[in-house]
Amino acid sequence: MKKILLSLAALALAVSVSAQAERTPNPVITAMPSLSIAPDARAAGLGDVGVSTEADFNSQYWNPAKYAYMYTNGGITANYTPWLRKLVGDIDLAYLAGFYNFGDLAGGIGASFTYFSMGDVALTDRDGTKLQDVRPNEWALDLSYFRKLHEYVSMSVAVRFLYSDLNNGVNKETDMHPAWTMAADIGLYYRQPFELPMGTSHLSLGFTLKNLGGKMTYADDGSSNFIPTSMNIGMSYELPCDKYNFLTFTVEANKMLVPTRYSNKTPGFDPNDETTWKMQDKDYADLNPAKGWFQSFADAPLGTKEEFEEVRWGAGIEYSYNKQFFARVGYSYENYYKGNRNVVTFGAGFHLSIVTLDVSYCVGLASSNPLDQTMRFTLGFDLYGIKDLVNNRKNKTK
Repeated sequence: MKKILLSLAALALAVSVSAQAERTPNPVITAMPSLSIAPDARAAGLGDVGVSTEADFNSQYWNPAKYAYMYTNGGITANYTPWLRKLVGDIDLAYLAGFYNFGDLAGGIGASFTYFSMGDVALTDRDGTKLQDVRPNEWALDLSYFRKLHEYVSMSVAVRFLYSDLNNGVNKETDMHPAWTMAADIGLYYRQPFELPMGTSHLSLGFTLKNLGGKMTYADDGSSNFIPTSMNIGMSYELPCDKYNFLTFTVEANKMLVPTRYSNKTPGFDPNDETTWKMQDKDYADLNPAKGWFQSFADAPLGTKEEFEEVRWGAGIEYSYNKQFFARVGYSYENYYKGNRNVVTFGAGFHLSIVTLDVSYCVGLASSNPLDQTMRFTLGFDLYGIKDLVNNRKNKTK
């Protein structure tokens, strides 16, 4: 039962590779894969990129260091994603975030809450007899601190509590129980303006290490699962066309710092014999998290070529008019043997005074891609804008 439920959580976020592939698929599978879902519509519309883009209310997820360059000192946002609607109708991702900047010298804080519901799932025993219905869910709560180190450079650190309950703790015939762990993020952000004849352009670079933490243990048998630890790097360039029109080009790369089950670290490994590639469950479970992070750079059975295949790429273009109306297009690429989650994305946004509204839509390129037609919705509020609006109304009534 444990393996069935863990597989369900993984398959809810990955596109399976054809069984007729030329070689054995070797995707990176983790506990709490919901942490790898882009929660906001702006980033999703740009091909799931956000480490190096201009700061927005959802920077807490991508790179809290960006908050140091936010146009306002405080804001909150709510995001909603109906997930895998082509397959089921009751899987949802909700994401809430907010921040407050005390100033360049003091820095600021950010926080977010992620909730992922997997809908109704029927638990069965080993014979396939239905036991009961449960609603598996996962959630994460985090807190970050950010500040400027230089006029053009900022950094951030974050701590995160992760909780995953795959059977609601109600099925007494299994040895499963809820799992939890702690993790930390590190972020760097560089943003420098350049004066051009048509206006001011900006070059931005971003780097993050996400979910550096322990493993998740769902049972008392000692088995454990890596969380989605990742290294992310990106570059973004904002080009002014004139006083009101801007184009921003972004490209980012994501490398999961998680060892794969098919590995060159297995005893008796033979690069010409696939039967020697798969690690035993106990050996994989016993891997120390820190050792796993470093091992993930050099454990692929096919060597350097396969290691590069584990890098997921995203690229996007954003057009904005007067920083109020936005149109976006993006592309997210993942290798065929690592999940094949390839999508073209589209998005639009409106920034009207104190309110920001974004929506995105993705089109799957792989056949039978369950991510096809996925939509995301984001609503953000500028807290300082609300404060100024209230103060202005009070002054007018005096």
